[in-house]
Amino acid sequence: MSIEVKQIILHQLYLAENTAEKTENQAENHTLTTRLRSQLLPVNDEIEQMMLQLHQNYQSKALAYGVFKGESQFARQLNRLMENELDFIAFSQQSAQNLAAELAKYVFADSGTFILCQYTFLATDYLFLALLDSRHSMLVDEELDIRHTSYLNIQQYDIAARLNLTELKLSAASNRYLSFIKGRVGRKISDFFMDFLGADSGFDPKQQNLTLLQAVDDFCQQGELSSKQIQEVKKQAFDYCKGQLKVGEEVVLEELSDTLPSLNQQNFSQFSQQQQYELADSFPPLSGALKSLTKYSGSGKGVTLSFDAALLNERIIWDEQSDSLMIKGLPANLRDQLQRFAKSDA
Repeated sequence: MSIEVKQIILHQLYLAENTAEKTENQAENHTLTTRLRSQLLPVNDEIEQMMLQLHQNYQSKALAYGVFKGESQFARQLNRLMENELDFIAFSQQSAQNLAAELAKYVFADSGTFILCQYTFLATDYLFLALLDSRHSMLVDEELDIRHTSYLNIQQYDIAARLNLTELKLSAASNRYLSFIKGRVGRKISDFFMDFLGADSGFDPKQQNLTLLQAVDDFCQQGELSSKQIQEVKKQAFDYCKGQLKVGEEVVLEELSDTLPSLNQQNFSQFSQQQQYELADSFPPLSGALKSLTKYSGSGKGVTLSFDAALLNERIIWDEQSDSLMIKGLPANLRDQLQRFAKSDA
């Protein structure tokens, strides 16, 4: 796969000593300052390889989607950029300063390299923004001496967003032209980046996945299938979604429908439209949500259970009256633990 980098620039955000009295949200006794680059980076093989890695890593992360608010300053500046009223360097510098001002409000504010890149991938134009950490390591030079070195961490990052400029131009009413990474330290990462971009929540991939699960289940139930046939249909749906997830592609409703059998003279796509599930034509698959197509799982009161749905009424018997499960053929490692406990308790 090839990537065409059109424009790219880096700026730095760094913590500077602050002699004034610190505010409630200020990290330690530092303020966030910017060091701005005045020229675009020259595009070469190294730059395109870096952006390809960033693009691929971004595709593999858990993403949320948003839409610009009417008062979004970032959206106004972006529109000026797209109308050639503002050049990329000035746009990037203003964005870096606004990001620093927003990030400085939070206790997790830290130094980093702010990257902005406009690029094309598979005939789609993107604008990528990310705040990358630097990592420190050691290297052996040509004289076999050990030296310190620093490098950008392009494998692991949490503060990033991407605009699908092609979709934004074609349909400003879209609710998924803007995506960003869901933070791993609570909602504040997502909140601050949404504030920086001036955006509200938009397309909801999790809800789409949950709706898909319900639609597949209802599709099977109305088809009057046996338990085994239901599991086969759900396994087909899961295999398709898992395959799309593996190659970084979205679930396409028509493609999924083609992999499933028609029931009551209706295919899955026709059924979902008739029942008004409001499934999008395509959406990102989420591994955690899709597991319930082929597994039963639950936890509570100190017990966690997960097993393949095909085992129900085979090796695992549910007694609804007594609210109990009987397991035939325990996993070997669980049996060993129980046997050791029995010996120690004897």
